[in-house]
Amino acid sequence: MPAQKMHDVAVIGAGPAGLATALGLLSRGISTALITGPERVADHRTTALLDGSVRILEAFGVWDQLEKNAAPLRDMRIADASRRLFRAPEVTFRSAEIGLDAFGYNLENDVLRNGLLEIAQEKPNLTLLRTSVTGLEIGEDVVTLSLAEGAPVRARLVAAADGRSSFVRQSAGISLRSHAYPQVAFTTSVSHTRPHEDISTEFHTPTGPFTLVPLPGGYRSSIVCVVDEKDAKYLMSLDEEALAREMERRASSILGQFKVIKGRGSFPLAAETAVSLVAPRIALLGEAAHIMPPIGAQGLNLGLRDAAALVDLVARAAANGQDVGAPELLARYEKARRSDIDNLMRAVDLLNRSLLTGLVPVHGARGFGMYLLDRVGPLRRALMRAGVGGKAGNTPADHAA
Repeated sequence: MPAQKMHDVAVIGAGPAGLATALGLLSRGISTALITGPERVADHRTTALLDGSVRILEAFGVWDQLEKNAAPLRDMRIADASRRLFRAPEVTFRSAEIGLDAFGYNLENDVLRNGLLEIAQEKPNLTLLRTSVTGLEIGEDVVTLSLAEGAPVRARLVAAADGRSSFVRQSAGISLRSHAYPQVAFTTSVSHTRPHEDISTEFHTPTGPFTLVPLPGGYRSSIVCVVDEKDAKYLMSLDEEALAREMERRASSILGQFKVIKGRGSFPLAAETAVSLVAPRIALLGEAAHIMPPIGAQGLNLGLRDAAALVDLVARAAANGQDVGAPELLARYEKARRSDIDNLMRAVDLLNRSLLTGLVPVHGARGFGMYLLDRVGPLRRALMRAGVGGKAGNTPADHAA
């Protein structure tokens, strides 16, 4: 069977990271094929897109079509529910303090993915293939991808965004550094009788964070509850009424009465990072490159930064008539992304371990750190800017605590 035309980039995977990468490449005039992979089951989880990610999606020309289904996160409240000897003070971070309308926006995963897919389907210059990759042959100047259906696809570069079990990563022989945690993330969504007022609330408990994140409409929130395996099984076993009461209790009834409105899920926590982000004519991004615990809302945000870095490097190379899959470009991508990924992995790991440990000095240090964030304005604002992408505007308040 004859091969299809040569593309600059073939993007593998139609999750949000892969779709955003394909749309970003198209926005820069790059010849792109998107191979979606197998059909996905319903995903009742949500994703908080922080300000840096929103700016990336704006640059890719897609945010305006997504924003209408997103809930702004204007304030973020952290409360210590650990019941330990040294407890941290409650701290509220306000986006207006760093000149933002919101720290970010929360969207349901299916709404986000389907919204991006609809945009992709409207792009006449995108080769969109609803099939899976079954093999890849890496040549000196081209990668040939065999598909479950249809003719092979040829590209100068493969952008692998095909998830945590990435076929491309495994085919390239790239291994993972893995660390499993003794925790499970239980997820669901609820309606409630009090408005969330665009405030995300995170309770720090002895087993991990319990987080309420606003959804559109004012009276709905998504929940991520990090617990041990026994507690996760208990929560999964409850009927909807009992689960609503249990979530309401853990939330200290701050949003009134709850009613479960979405399916539930549980996911063992692990941190995994690809030993290399690149192989000849292959770049990994999103969960093909790194898997993070759902702590600090950083997983997809990290993947979108992968996408932005790769799109920029490819567009610059193409504009200069250079090979978009050259070793020099891939080395620059590895260098550009490695420190961000590793630093964020370490930060999330440190926060998670500080919640799990029984060491009193660690609890005291965490409590003192939260006290400083509450009382020292410049420190608090610096942390907020770093958390959302580091480019939030300065405000007059920066000159005083």
